[in-house]
Amino acid sequence: MRRLIVLDANILARAVLGERVPNLLDTYRNQVGFFTPATCYGEIRTHLPAIAQKRGLPAEPFFPAIDALSRVVLPVNDDVYGEYEREARRRIQGRDVRDWPPLALALALGCPIWSEDNDFFGTGVATWQTQTIEIYLSDD
Repeated sequence: MRRLIVLDANILARAVLGERVPNLLDTYRNQVGFFTPATCYGEIRTHLPAIAQKRGLPAEPFFPAIDALSRVVLPVNDDVYGEYEREARRRIQGRDVRDWPPLALALALGCPIWSEDNDFFGTGVATWQTQTIEIYLSDD
């Protein structure tokens, strides 16, 4: 059975601006289903100019990379995970409640989350960070 994982917006940013995350996605794209709430793509498009500016880079060249990424990390609309919103908000309360969509999607798909955000720890959903994600991705 194919493994699934939900990516948080900060991993999408690393996929566009970094090297390790795109390499991992390319290596495991045929073995693992990568998903993210569609709202995370909106978030990355909104914040990318500021992130690029902090790195001294123009943002424009990265927008096509976001489009290409959406063919590997599939955006999922809230009609798939919306029924889990209340439970996700309950589990993440006291932290950043705006992070409920990735948690709700992970609940809907019954899979872990890949994030650098510690807010997902303790929500009852396995959470992987980039430094250890290959353990999950390569698990036969």
